[in-house]
Amino acid sequence: MVENEVSKDEVTALVDQGLLLPLMEEFYTIQGEGFHKGTAAYFIRVGGCDVGCHWCDVKESWNAETHPPTGIRQIVENAARLSDTIVITGGEPLTWNMQPLTEALKSENLNIHIETSGAYPLTGIWDWICLSPKKNKLPKEPIYAKANELKVIVYNKHDLIFAEQEAAKTNSDCILYLQPEWSVRDKVTPMIVDYVMANPKWKVSLQTHKYLNIP
Repeated sequence: MVENEVSKDEVTALVDQGLLLPLMEEFYTIQGEGFHKGTAAYFIRVGGCDVGCHWCDVKESWNAETHPPTGIRQIVENAARLSDTIVITGGEPLTWNMQPLTEALKSENLNIHIETSGAYPLTGIWDWICLSPKKNKLPKEPIYAKANELKVIVYNKHDLIFAEQEAAKTNSDCILYLQPEWSVRDKVTPMIVDYVMANPKWKVSLQTHKYLNIP
């Protein structure tokens, strides 16, 4: 945590450098989505997001000022004790400079994954990039070539059109997922199943952690 004697301007400067991050929560659990579902991983949830998805299930992450600026060394020490696979999520983690945190995690020989909308420039060292684009604020162009998986959240039929538009921008090795938005899953899951069967380049991703009743 930030010491009391550090001024607000100094804190701001350290956050801008990525040496402090607005940490919302950190926890050890099972990855519930995408390619690595079922894998034990340590999640680092960083506050701050202005993408503004109306169906977001962690809206409390949006306001970075409600989450304490936390030193990256403390974050790394907590993570390294529990897992060799680290998932950095948000909020939108690329709001911040991820280079210092990922360099510190790499110094501990950890595998580092990110879940991002790609709305900000890609910083950091990554073993796996899950790109989950949003219509409100499209990804920056360079991340498409580096994404290992594309995960499009499906809330309505038009999201399938959006998914194809985004998939066309990715690299040839990128794994393509369609994931039902949780609140409308009963409505959209049959549509997704039919679409994947007709377009087998896509796979279905489910929020299995919610079915397992874990974080």
